[in-house]
Amino acid sequence: MTRFFANANYDFIGIRKYAYGVSALIVIPGLIFLALAGLNYSIEFTGGTLLQVEVAKPVDVASLRSGLDAQGLHGAEIQNFGAPNEYVIRARVAKPGTDANDTQATAAAVSQALDAALGSGTYTVVRTEAVGPKVGGELRQKALLAILLPFVAVLAYLAYRFEWRFGLAAVAATAHDILATIAFIAVMRLEVSLTVVAAVLSMVGYSLNDTIIIFDRVRENLRKHKKEGFEDILNRSINETLPRSVLTHGTTLGSLIALTIFGGEVIRPFALVMFFGVFTGTFSSIYIASPVLMAIERRWPGPAARGHLGAAAAKPVPGERKTAPVG
Repeated sequence: MTRFFANANYDFIGIRKYAYGVSALIVIPGLIFLALAGLNYSIEFTGGTLLQVEVAKPVDVASLRSGLDAQGLHGAEIQNFGAPNEYVIRARVAKPGTDANDTQATAAAVSQALDAALGSGTYTVVRTEAVGPKVGGELRQKALLAILLPFVAVLAYLAYRFEWRFGLAAVAATAHDILATIAFIAVMRLEVSLTVVAAVLSMVGYSLNDTIIIFDRVRENLRKHKKEGFEDILNRSINETLPRSVLTHGTTLGSLIALTIFGGEVIRPFALVMFFGVFTGTFSSIYIASPVLMAIERRWPGPAARGHLGAAAAKPVPGERKTAPVG
């Protein structure tokens, strides 16, 4: 595989406008769907009570919902979970006249509804989770902070390690990855839990690592190939890191496919978000970070790129005739 891409010479930067169109087709419809439908937050962020129950045989969800409504649990979510005879029930309102934030009252009401709908002793409670609304709000704030802090850290690191231009380009690529991943989560209706937040953070780190590797090669090639234009330097750097990217991403995708198939319902959202993140992270490292860096260098050229931008301007255009000076 490494030999196959050893002499790669693809014009990635030359087709960047088509890549922008692909990115827009993914991000814009996803964000529109997100604005209309919102995210499917788990109980960890909304607060409430979750019960995972296992019954002897599959039951009618409508009758189960009627039993919950009779106990004052209107609007409760009921989902099949993994096996056909396992269900997850999410509820946030207890019986009328009780405290709506009392998770113990809500859990007791769910148990009474199950007894009425299924019969006492015909089901087993596999898992119970209870989160207050205040805790859920704090978790949402901390999750948002955990996603935003890498922007500042990466910008500071790359500004110190390379130049601020590199840091700004990397942050732009990371912002693209986060928007695309959130749109993917919204369209797929994945439950936004702490596990999914961990997947988003892992995806951000994965994408940044890929971008930093390409930028490090760009910095080396700026010193080694002083007569090449800046666009040629970017293409050369991406092609030189392509064997590493193919091997790393292929191995990661194989592991994520295994997790998606065999990981079960709990780990599957993590694997799906990471699977999408590998693609969008690779895409943004090539078609977002590098073109943004080129645009920044053309507008505010750094000392290392000035000669290469001049070399690109002096590069003869194919088919152009040179005219002799008059006089």
